Amino acid sequence: MNSIEALLAKFISTRKKTEEICAPLEVEDYVPQPIADVSPPKWHLGHTTWFFEQFVLLPFDPGYRVFSEDFAYLFNSYYNHAGKRVLRPNRGLMSRPPVREVMAYRSHVTERLSLWLEKGDFEQEAEERVVLGIYHEEQHQELLVYDMKYILGNQPTFPVYGEGFRTKPVSEGQFSKVSSGVFEIGFEGEGFCYDNELGRHRVFLEEFEISESLVSNGEYLEFIQAGGYLNFDPWLDEGWSFIQKEQIRAPLYWHEVEGEWWNYTLRGFEKVDWDLPVQHISYYEAQAYASWKGCRLPTEFEWEVASKQFKWGQLWEWTGSSYLPYPGFKKAEGALGEYNGKFMVSQQVLRGASVATPEEHSRPTYRNFFHPSSRWIFSGIRLAK
Repeated sequence: MNSIEALLAKFISTRKKTEEICAPLEVEDYVPQPIADVSPPKWHLGHTTWFFEQFVLLPFDPGYRVFSEDFAYLFNSYYNHAGKRVLRPNRGLMSRPPVREVMAYRSHVTERLSLWLEKGDFEQEAEERVVLGIYHEEQHQELLVYDMKYILGNQPTFPVYGEGFRTKPVSEGQFSKVSSGVFEIGFEGEGFCYDNELGRHRVFLEEFEISESLVSNGEYLEFIQAGGYLNFDPWLDEGWSFIQKEQIRAPLYWHEVEGEWWNYTLRGFEKVDWDLPVQHISYYEAQAYASWKGCRLPTEFEWEVASKQFKWGQLWEWTGSSYLPYPGFKKAEGALGEYNGKFMVSQQVLRGASVATPEEHSRPTYRNFFHPSSRWIFSGIRLAK
């Protein structure tokens, strides 16, 4: 298989995978937006299609004409260079276009780009755009899982999605020691990476210890039972204000029913499994738990250096590092320069991967980032000291 055939096969399989993730949904599930952070599945389906149309077909396929003049406005996310767009909190108000029209849009763009790829008459920049579009859609596949769970998990009947995206039990972890020294940080080698991973550089780390396991539901329950959500002492001031304002007393999806803890999972409403890793934790909660345990969260550099000493990949792991550029970071020209760089403020880095992460996105240098208040993502806790 030559590179064009491989790229075409990867493109088609990625497009199909997104639709497979949505397959268990009813058509009514494609539209709701319970909170601004959660985008409707219909919007994800349209946005990932618009990305290929906007950044590949329009600039590189001379004969291409847009499917609908309205769709750039409806499905642009945050690319100011690409024009005006629907405000993020209003995505759930879009009952039109209907789902069937969005699926027709997907088929149209998939078919046209597939034909364009088959010709093989394109320059390297165009190929790089296709690769970026594939990785972009895979990112949205994971976001789809988060958002579908939030939409279903806020239904009164806690509907079942299916058996996928399950975590495995963890045991209380031993701590591994890492000696002090100078270490190389950042992506190197062949293959794809995002621009925020580039700028490989040296950091000095003092000796530290890091847990070989994620924190379990049972361990986190001890924090709750000890009044962790009622005592300001282990919390950062901003985190304490956040849980007071939002009246948070447990991880997202946990419900206390007649003295027992239950939680919503993609398999429905179940009793909390105390052996599974605690999930849907904000940075504020992760930091408070670590402080309560007499520990802390690892920095993203500590995590990267130590990642060979433990198993990771069940949940994204909060670090104590703010999301900042590496030395020499350069933002690309135009709209694609808005992909990562402009978010380097008020975000916290997470490392690792989750059970919803596509395989090619699981690498130790991957820098995920979310606001410290984020709870609907697949996030967990690893301690350091």
